[in-house]
Amino acid sequence: MYLTYFNGAWNEGNTPLFGAMDHSVWLGSSVFDGARSVRGHMPDLRAHLQRVIHSAERLGMQCPLSVDEMEALVREGVAKFPPEAELYIRPLVFATDGLLVPVAEKSAFALTLFDAPIPPFTGFTACLSALLRPDSRMAPTDAKASSLYANTTRVLREAKSKGFDNAVVCDMDGNVAEFATANLFFVTPAGAVVTPALNGTFLAGITRARVIALLKEDGVHVEERTVRPEELTTATEIFNTGNFGKVTPCVRYEERALPVGPVATRARDLYFTFLEAN
Repeated sequence: MYLTYFNGAWNEGNTPLFGAMDHSVWLGSSVFDGARSVRGHMPDLRAHLQRVIHSAERLGMQCPLSVDEMEALVREGVAKFPPEAELYIRPLVFATDGLLVPVAEKSAFALTLFDAPIPPFTGFTACLSALLRPDSRMAPTDAKASSLYANTTRVLREAKSKGFDNAVVCDMDGNVAEFATANLFFVTPAGAVVTPALNGTFLAGITRARVIALLKEDGVHVEERTVRPEELTTATEIFNTGNFGKVTPCVRYEERALPVGPVATRARDLYFTFLEAN
C-alpha cells in the first residue's frame, strides 16, 4: 500500500507529482529522508524530518513545512494503516521552477508512507567496490540528495554482477566510507568495535548515531576512525546500520563467511528495545 500526501490531500497509489518542466525532473533537485513506523513506534522521527529541511537548504530549496507540521502529517498518515504495520516514511522536497538554479520558495513537498517490513536478521553478502564516494567538493554529500543515488545504484549493479547483495565503498583517499546503502561497523580480532569516522563523503546516519549511543550506554565503546579496506579481511564481525533494516549483519565478505556475531546481535536488541519505548 502506498499513501501520499500532496497538495493538501491524501492519495492512494503511485501519486503523480511532477511536470515535464519541473526543475527536479530534468536537473535532479530533489531530496528526501527515510524514517520508520513499526507498529506505531517512530524512533528519531523528528531528527529525520529536521534533516530533510537541512538537505533541501543544501540544494538551494526551501521545505514548505516545519518539523511540527510534517510530524503531524506523519502521525495522521500512520493512523490510516493497520496498527501492526511496518512502514517506511518518506518526506520529499523537490524544486518546481528555475532554469539552472532552483527557485527556493517554489519548492514542493510530498509525504509518502508505504508498507516495508523490517527485513529478517539473516544477513547479506558484500564485496569491495571499485567505485568511490565523492567528497563534499564534488557533490552535496551532506544532504540526502536523490542525485547521489546514481552512485549508489552503480555500486549495487557492480556488486550484483559479482554475485553479492551489497558492496563496501571507499572515499577518494581509498579509505572505507560505508556500504552502498548503509553505514558500516566491524569488530577487530582484538575485540574493538569500529565505524569509519565522518569525513564529509557519506551521510551521518541517524540510526548510526543512535546505535553508537546505545552501545555506549551498554558499556561498549565504538571507535570512530579512519578504516583501511584490508581491515575488513580480518574482521570477526561486519554489520551495517540504516533506516531500512536498522541493524543487519554481513554474513559473507568477499569469499569469507562471517557469523551473525554478538555485537551486531546486541546492537539490534538494544535498538529494538529503544524503538519499542519511542
